[in-house]
Amino acid sequence: MNYVPHTPGDQQKMLASIGKETISQLFDSIPARARLTRALDLPGELSEYDVHLHLEELAAKNMVPSRSSFLGAGAYRHFVPAVVDTIISRSEFMTAYTPYQPEVSQGTLQTIFEFQTMMCSLTATDVCNASVYDGGCAAVDAVFMALSISGRKKVLISQGLHPQTRELLHTYIASHAELVEAPLHDGQTHFPEMGDDVACALFQQPNFLGVIEDGAALCSQIKQAGAIPVVSVGDPCSLAVLTRPGDYGAEIVVGDAQPIGLPLSYGGPYAGFVACKKMHMRRIPGRLCGMTVDTQGRRGFCLTLQAREQHIRRDKAFSNICTNQGLCALAVTVYLALLGPQGLKEVADTSANLAHYFKNKVAKLAGYSLPLEKQPVFHEILVKCPMPAQETLDHLEKRGIVGGYSVAKEYPQYPNALLFCFTEANGRESVDQLLTDLQALAAQRPLEGATRS
Repeated sequence: MNYVPHTPGDQQKMLASIGKETISQLFDSIPARARLTRALDLPGELSEYDVHLHLEELAAKNMVPSRSSFLGAGAYRHFVPAVVDTIISRSEFMTAYTPYQPEVSQGTLQTIFEFQTMMCSLTATDVCNASVYDGGCAAVDAVFMALSISGRKKVLISQGLHPQTRELLHTYIASHAELVEAPLHDGQTHFPEMGDDVACALFQQPNFLGVIEDGAALCSQIKQAGAIPVVSVGDPCSLAVLTRPGDYGAEIVVGDAQPIGLPLSYGGPYAGFVACKKMHMRRIPGRLCGMTVDTQGRRGFCLTLQAREQHIRRDKAFSNICTNQGLCALAVTVYLALLGPQGLKEVADTSANLAHYFKNKVAKLAGYSLPLEKQPVFHEILVKCPMPAQETLDHLEKRGIVGGYSVAKEYPQYPNALLFCFTEANGRESVDQLLTDLQALAAQRPLEGATRS
């Protein structure tokens, strides 16, 4: 901390005003056995300059992969124009919190309204909330919505859903409903026959293994059982070229907006979204911003359809989201406004073209194979390697390349398999270098084995 505003004199004045002599007396009500009686085990103080130098040393340990990163698996490295940071760094945007007297902050409300409008357009839904913490939280909220709407107590989720999202759902839903995972067959979701106890079924598009699901068929099956189809969007960039979930029957659409305007940032902060058809809008959690006119006919923005349980009767709420990722949502809004529909389509096309270029080339390399070769994909490719996945990753790292994601832990049916991701942040030359290094590793593997023996 660079500046502490309270001097010792200030502290004594505050203590005197509440009838205390020392700060420690503020904690007299805490039992002695629960108090720490020694000093904190912390390193000695440093000057601001020394702290700066120390942080530089730590930062120097990071590997910056430049264009040679092929790691996706739920967090995607797309190029974010510099103007996005420039705009969201303006002083009027630096507080991301939705004010409790919101109508005073018309600018903040307008940016939220624009975010909601753009996400509705991308997903082909009628209503979108003002963002939640991340995509996993959005999926949880969607399931709670479906449970509340249907009154049923069973939930189906695809094993093609992001593994961390599945874990989050098990954590939150276990005490509220029966949660059943539907297996993948050849990389695609196949829900079992559903009874009248199923509240909703949730699948990801494209799924975690990169495969494009038959969304229309899955949504039709779910609706025939009287359940609610919920779709989690893997990478929102895909919505520029794939059929939008709302167009093939999804009633609730969730996801993480990170790929459309936010950097990776070591895993956050991100901006999850929950969008739905109009018939479910009164169940949607979080902020909803609407546009109206005042008594003089002037355009204005306001928060609307808020469930007060989220604020003051939390025990009755099915979601306790009562704020939003405002600054992150603003970055997404600026990014989408800059690119527009055509720009986002170009990003998606470039990503897909690079992925299919790699797919065609790697299939011809000796020792490598494509477990899901016949399935349609967007920008992630599952590759089975001729050696352990970690060995491949270590080899690529030595070459300055961040490789793919090893899926064996979550999908043991694919041992030694890596999920490679391609976006416009990669170049054709970096993809060619990846292919060259993969080929070289496979070529030297037998020689290394003979030497060890």
